[in-house]
Amino acid sequence: MRKLYTLLLYLMSPLVLVRLAWRGLASPGYWHRWPERFGAITPPVGKHVIWIHAVSVGEVQAAEPLVRALLDRYPEYSILVTTVTPTGSARVRALFGDAVAHVYAPYDLPGAVARFLGRVRPQLAVVMETELWPNLYHACQRKLIPLLLVNARLSARSLSGYRKVRGLIAGTLSAVTEIAAQSEQDAERFESLGADAGCITVTGNMKFEQKVPSSLLESAEVLRRDWGVGRPVWIAASTHEGEDELLLDAYRQIRQQFNDCLLVLVPRHPERFESVAALCRSRGYNTVLRSERQPCLPETHVFVGDSMGELPLFYAAADVAFVGGSLVPHGGHNLLEPAALGIPVVTGPHLFNFTEISRLLLSAGACEIVENIPGLQKTVARWLGDANERHRVGERGRLVVEKNRGALKAVLKIVASYLNSCGPLSS
Repeated sequence: MRKLYTLLLYLMSPLVLVRLAWRGLASPGYWHRWPERFGAITPPVGKHVIWIHAVSVGEVQAAEPLVRALLDRYPEYSILVTTVTPTGSARVRALFGDAVAHVYAPYDLPGAVARFLGRVRPQLAVVMETELWPNLYHACQRKLIPLLLVNARLSARSLSGYRKVRGLIAGTLSAVTEIAAQSEQDAERFESLGADAGCITVTGNMKFEQKVPSSLLESAEVLRRDWGVGRPVWIAASTHEGEDELLLDAYRQIRQQFNDCLLVLVPRHPERFESVAALCRSRGYNTVLRSERQPCLPETHVFVGDSMGELPLFYAAADVAFVGGSLVPHGGHNLLEPAALGIPVVTGPHLFNFTEISRLLLSAGACEIVENIPGLQKTVARWLGDANERHRVGERGRLVVEKNRGALKAVLKIVASYLNSCGPLSS
């Protein structure tokens, strides 16, 4: 079945290049560094390499505690982080600078994979969350490269899709050395697809490992003074196409109760920054973009966060957070980012990518899930008008994050077992 999969990939390669060029119209980063996507890289690393693959921004964010721990514990190794998207690449650079190397991951073509692995020669491969690439995984197995699937998860929707090609997926999972699953449910789903139960460990969710640096809180205080200390601030973050119009409808209703409310609107994808700002202005809202570096005056209605890597800062400076990708059937985004900061969280009903996290927060009374815009408007207005309730709900969320830490320690133990098996490194 993998041969048929590979044949289809080769036949689709021209379309993939067309898609890259097309996406570059909105996000020019897709026009650059094409050879890397075919494994043609100049090795940016040393002789001893730990390779971590994080497809895009969310996975890079989840991998941050692990990367920093590896840099600290294994200075004799070079760390290579690969991504698929330019936004993921930019996030790697923003978080780690020159402390790690970065290239784009190769397409799952045998030649591209062989070139990549031949030039990197990693002692350990770590893939974040659920990136299943049959040719890449089998190449690692042939080259005796331990491959760990870390922070692994499978939503019900993904499971249903993978079951349609179970033979291919079962063979792919057989090449994985160990799976560090987020939950028992994820472990059971991987096993149902053919993964060896003896190779699965439930380690918890790495997203709980995020720490709040004091420097972030200090920067948030500065930003909040610019937004207006006394005015209510509602952030709608990681929004997708089709959500912004709904959020602006809710904002209009909220302004009837809080006419000085500032809406901080942060689209998920940078190619939408300009169109979202134009939408806000077309609705008659005085709009300021982060990139303009202009102050938010009392008459400013909407602040568009058109920058990369600053979402935690925007959350920390806000009073109430809505997390997007949830009013449309995208599956939601990371609810723990605002929760870790003690910010009350409201989200829409489409949360199939964050089922366990939303369940924990909901059961702790740390978030609310709304079905529609009237529900969203009601919840946001209630929290904006009651500082005590905001604090109670936000504190519950912060405690949920604190109590569920531990995944990093478990994953590092697994990593150590494979690196130690390599024996002493020679220079």
